[in-house]
Amino acid sequence: MNAAPPKITPMLQQYLEIKEQYPDTILFYRMGDFYEMFFDDALTAAKILGITLTSRSAKDEANKIPMCGVPFHAVTGYLGRMIKAGYRVALCEQVEDPKQAKGIVRREVVRVVSPGVTTDDQLLDAKSDCYVCAASFSRKSAKEMLAGLAVVDVSTGRFQVSEVIFAPSDPAPLIDEFTRLRPAELILPQSELEEWTGLTDLLAAHLGQLCLTGRPDMHFDSRAALSALTEHFHTTSLAGFGCAAYTAAVNAAGALLLYLKETQKSELSHIKQLSPLNQGGFLIIDDASRRNLELTETLVGGQREGSLLFAIDRTATPMGARLLRRWLLFPLQEREQIEARLASVQELLQRPDARAAIRDLLDSIYDLERLCSRLVLGHGNARDMGAIKTSLAQLPAIHVWLAECTSPLLRAMAAEFDSLTDLHQLIDAAIRDDAPISLREGLLIKEGYHDELDRLLVLLRDGKQLILALETSERERSGLAKLKVGYNKVFGYYFEVSRSQAEALPDYFIRKQTLVNAERFITPELKELENSIATAQERRLELEYELFLQVRSQLVEHNQRLLAVADLLARIDVLACFAELAYRHRYCRPEINANRSLSIAEGRHPVIERSLEPGRFVPNDVHLDQERDEILIITGPNMAGKSTVLRQTALIVLMAHLGSFVPAESADICLIDRIFTRVGAMDDLRRGQSTFMVEMNETANILNNATENSLVILDEIGRGTSTYDGLAIAWAVVEELAQKDGIGIKTLFATHYHELTDLAATNARVQNYSIAVKEWNNTIIFLHKLIKGATNRSYGIQVASLAGVPEHVITRAYEILKNIEIGEFNLQGQPTIAAGKKSKKNAPRQLSLFTPPTHPALALLAAINPDELSPKQALELIYQALACLKASDP
Repeated sequence: MNAAPPKITPMLQQYLEIKEQYPDTILFYRMGDFYEMFFDDALTAAKILGITLTSRSAKDEANKIPMCGVPFHAVTGYLGRMIKAGYRVALCEQVEDPKQAKGIVRREVVRVVSPGVTTDDQLLDAKSDCYVCAASFSRKSAKEMLAGLAVVDVSTGRFQVSEVIFAPSDPAPLIDEFTRLRPAELILPQSELEEWTGLTDLLAAHLGQLCLTGRPDMHFDSRAALSALTEHFHTTSLAGFGCAAYTAAVNAAGALLLYLKETQKSELSHIKQLSPLNQGGFLIIDDASRRNLELTETLVGGQREGSLLFAIDRTATPMGARLLRRWLLFPLQEREQIEARLASVQELLQRPDARAAIRDLLDSIYDLERLCSRLVLGHGNARDMGAIKTSLAQLPAIHVWLAECTSPLLRAMAAEFDSLTDLHQLIDAAIRDDAPISLREGLLIKEGYHDELDRLLVLLRDGKQLILALETSERERSGLAKLKVGYNKVFGYYFEVSRSQAEALPDYFIRKQTLVNAERFITPELKELENSIATAQERRLELEYELFLQVRSQLVEHNQRLLAVADLLARIDVLACFAELAYRHRYCRPEINANRSLSIAEGRHPVIERSLEPGRFVPNDVHLDQERDEILIITGPNMAGKSTVLRQTALIVLMAHLGSFVPAESADICLIDRIFTRVGAMDDLRRGQSTFMVEMNETANILNNATENSLVILDEIGRGTSTYDGLAIAWAVVEELAQKDGIGIKTLFATHYHELTDLAATNARVQNYSIAVKEWNNTIIFLHKLIKGATNRSYGIQVASLAGVPEHVITRAYEILKNIEIGEFNLQGQPTIAAGKKSKKNAPRQLSLFTPPTHPALALLAAINPDELSPKQALELIYQALACLKASDP
């Protein structure tokens, strides 16, 4: 006999109905002081959160309903763990007073939290934007696809669109855009989730954890999307935002806006405009180059510490830190804008009093962007308002310092500065400094802000004194000196007099009880006061909550002013950060030229320099132009510093385009449109690519997309394959870089192929450089200095010795190297030393790592047909072969 199914109570029935509306989320269902989860949600949540899995009672084990729960006051931490695991969570709250509910208390989902849609500080990285992205795809031609992208950071209200053309067989341009933005969540049309599985898998490989969310196809319809956007922005079109031409991106933006409104249950009034994420006007750095240069995270481990961003981030506010990251990913390419930033940095550098004062004031400012967004979305509490008040208190002083600046950019900031004095006064007058996080526990509103609240506070604080004051008043009015107030649980407060005096009381005294020797009375005024005292606490909590919502609503009305000030403070913060960097680390102001030349004197690596003791880093000079020093072939041993010179050159150029001072004695930088790098050798197993394939993909990207205004950094091209194949590829790549479009591309090329140095003899724009070393007692000392001229040695064995390779292995390596260099090979193509004293008669033959060069005499013989030779020709051939043998005799 089958067991009966578990009984579904009204509460569980309500849970299942709500869950059906949010099938792709984990439903946190509020029950009293806990959020409960049931069925499969409970199984998933218990495992991720590490909490106890229980069950609701049932008659048999098979039909027990899995259940788990978390305390509502600690929900943020649990939400964070669910979000980091890639899940979306629907928060379901009680939206009805249990005292007034008829039957089950009504509940509704008040918001959905996902990896890309959250405003809680504990779930966000203060120094990085948190983007949710929507994508819409259409075919542009037989070989090209058009991707429309829309991204928004709900915590700040920044909403942008972009379009990318790519080939289905090569989605690299699209991957570059995604890896630059690094969205935490990607929204796609439901019908396309399976169609684009290959792309989403590739994105997951690049981005790590990526939350995919499917949405109804009709939300991506052009009419529905445009309608949603124009209705939200209260416009008739998107032309005023410069987005009308972004058809595919607008479709994605509309779908994204609908998703946000559905999940946040809010009008999103802090999202006031849609702006194009234009690629024009920015120096472009593709995904491979960002990784190779370790701009935002290290190549190994993906850590922020050790990256360029970590090294240059001296910002004082979270808004400034996020803006610095955006500037780093989107460097300027317009000379006027760069010069404006540099002038501002120079002024702040030359005015240490202003710089120090501004940075101290900024240090007291909280994350105004995200605080403002929390208010708009209805999540902001009194603590958030306190943080806003503290921040706004710093604005007048910042404005005073800014008004004294003379550089154009800082002067323009001073002109648009809004001190928000009215908002500061509002919060200061209304919100208590010691207000709790909860909005339902009172202690939110200051005394003196609202007359009715003040009266309630007096009742709660002075209730007994008010009762005694009424007693005194009635004594005087009645003339009965022994009239007194009493209290019991049956009648509450009452007046009591002796029976003999009862007849002397005024008519408004109402008899309630007769005792042996006394009479008890009440009056309308006494009962009204008693009721006021009894209900004061409840009314006070309701009124404080109402007043708080009114204050929050007033602040929300000015959210655009708050966001504008937050943006302005972020810009001031980054410029002051650049000035502080220049002061602390002796950075110089770069000159920005228009003559396509790049000269750096005493340049230093901004990250590596910081990891060494002061004075230990060896600076280097680099000059590139497109006349005589277009391609620098740099040779030298491993560990000598070739890669450091390459990377620091690219980083100095990049920092100059940010508008930052740079680590050098002087720098004259031309405007660069793209920076390309091919650095290091590493398998990319997640993407199914070998070391050599990674090298060739990155090299192909450079050769196909670099222009005369680009900077190319190449480190060890071709070493992922055989020696001669690698050398041939490297040679051909250098030739192409020197000849492309008739003018070539500025390039730094580090290599161990010393044969490449011969290119300088055939091409006037190729120059040889090397990293200097000093030989001493059969070892080497690294000088880390870039010098003119090539080297014909890699010192690999000496480096192996420095690394601790056993001495007998080093000695053996020298013997083999000697014989390889003098061409002593046996008939099997092995160095003759391989058959020496260390070989055993029956030992297996070691395959040569190198293809031996053909002996000139053998080459001569292989080229003739003996049957066709005359006697005289045969004799001449013998003499030629003898000459070859003598020439090769060591």
